[in-house]
Amino acid sequence: MTQRRVPAAFIRGGTSKGIFFHGRDLPRDPAQRDEIFLAAMGSPDPYGRQLDGLGGGISSLSKVVVIEPSARPGIDVDYTFGQVVVDAPAVDYGATCGNLSSVVGPFAVDEGLVPATDGEALVRVYNTNTDQVFESRFAVVDGKAETGGEFVIPGVAGSAARIQLDFLDPAGSRTGALLPSGGISDLLELADGTEIEVCCIDATTPCVFAAAADLGLTATELPGELEAMGRALAQLEEIRALAGVRMGLGETAAAISSASRASPKIAVVGPPAKMQLLDGTLLAADAMDLSVRMISMGQPHRAVPLTGGMCLAVAANLDGSLVHRMARRTSTGDKRLGTPSGAIPIGAQVSRAGTDRTVDRITVYRTARRLMDGHVLVPEAGG
Repeated sequence: MTQRRVPAAFIRGGTSKGIFFHGRDLPRDPAQRDEIFLAAMGSPDPYGRQLDGLGGGISSLSKVVVIEPSARPGIDVDYTFGQVVVDAPAVDYGATCGNLSSVVGPFAVDEGLVPATDGEALVRVYNTNTDQVFESRFAVVDGKAETGGEFVIPGVAGSAARIQLDFLDPAGSRTGALLPSGGISDLLELADGTEIEVCCIDATTPCVFAAAADLGLTATELPGELEAMGRALAQLEEIRALAGVRMGLGETAAAISSASRASPKIAVVGPPAKMQLLDGTLLAADAMDLSVRMISMGQPHRAVPLTGGMCLAVAANLDGSLVHRMARRTSTGDKRLGTPSGAIPIGAQVSRAGTDRTVDRITVYRTARRLMDGHVLVPEAGG
């Protein structure tokens, strides 16, 4: 069997890792691109480990990114994100990745796509998944993005250089509306007759939020504990699919479940509460403003998908939402989200004029590190 060599870089961004490609090195045909992405990651893998590729068997480790120079005025590069499904031959483009967004600016500078002098670089990025723009600010030393630093993020061992991301006017990323169901609160009737209150928000990505207590949860469970709760996970998927219909993402719940596991995302939330973290330490209730457990591609996330966390920070700043009711009041729009890996701060600027609400920007801070340069090897078609 012959193999094709495709230039690529393997990079950690925030609490995710992914393979980064230049658009120029890939075929233009989307189906042929997907074949490369699936082979590079080792999908589909019925064993869930992606041993025959670079994937890690969970959603945060099964991602690809394509970067290209942008022809759009005022934009430096275009960014396309693909979530490679672990156990099926599919690449999901229905959402973006906030964590890997942190890599885009440094990658563009390091690869010579954007000129930069030493000091703070500003790279403006257009995301093709959401038709939205974000700005990346980071330090440049000797013409390259700085990697060493003292900034620490929950879920990543050690420290690195800080990267600031500002997502501009992020409401309506897929649905065209901040409140795609038409209201701040919805009641969903489940198959067993249970009624569940949810909050449907679209800011950087569509999300549905439910109160953990309404589902017999606390939003302090560790991922392994949630994975063992088959009934709860099935119930969350039912809620996600029903909410997706309310948000206009599909005509039926079955269509939502089959079309995309990435959009909408779903999370259970609760008030600040002491919780054990994955590293064995305890996070005090006063170290957070809200507790959250989010499901990503059907699996409990070990921290929080950054786009989902950003959407949650917006929901926490919308008075009248169930998220706002549970969140600790703060003097600014900043919220600290209590996740299985620690507290993650996210700033959301939400404005209100009468009954209209707008999201001016969402600010987050991440770190990134290039892990490997070279080529990924994928089987030639018919090889």
